[in-house]
Amino acid sequence: MEIYLIRHGRTKGNGEGRYIGSTDEPLSGEGRRELTEGLWKGGFSGAGFKRPRMVYVSGLLRTRETAKLLFPRCPLTVREGLNECRFGAFEHKTYEELKGDPAYIEWIESGGASAPPGGEAKADFAARTIRAFEEIVSEALSGIDGEAKGPVALVVHGGSIMALLAHYGLPREGFYHWQAKNGCGWQAHLSEADWRAGKRNLTEIRSIP
Repeated sequence: MEIYLIRHGRTKGNGEGRYIGSTDEPLSGEGRRELTEGLWKGGFSGAGFKRPRMVYVSGLLRTRETAKLLFPRCPLTVREGLNECRFGAFEHKTYEELKGDPAYIEWIESGGASAPPGGEAKADFAARTIRAFEEIVSEALSGIDGEAKGPVALVVHGGSIMALLAHYGLPREGFYHWQAKNGCGWQAHLSEADWRAGKRNLTEIRSIP
């Protein structure tokens, strides 16, 4: 089974270099143009990818808007467990606005592992993202004999993608290795037989688009 992990299109906050986690921003005009006239001109299938049989999004508007542009005929299933990390006191702020804040300096020096004030630790964020993904795979494989047919797409967030591939991706790479630009992401293969046997990995990972 093929898995598409796609980061949502650009928002105003993304364009300004802000930490956009729980802020429920829509796509910017630039973000929409990048998805329809730039990166994905000609549509998802026109770029050589198969239309997914299942499309999952987070509970945030920017992922739903992106999925509707890329997959206009596919129904969307919302999974709030795929929401971006909550940045707490750092939410919607830029590096320039935060660089003198001792709590921010401490967070940066931890590699983003500690929780921002009022926010979410990287380990907790990764754990809920992984739980949501396991539920999605279980649904995708439910009642299917043999190899599952048709890709499954997750239109989510940069942090969500990094958390999933840092956990499941082969060869193993660190969290930040799997960064994706807005509107881009990764395609990976999931072996149904291996997954059912407890060997839960994503292989043959390639960039999207």
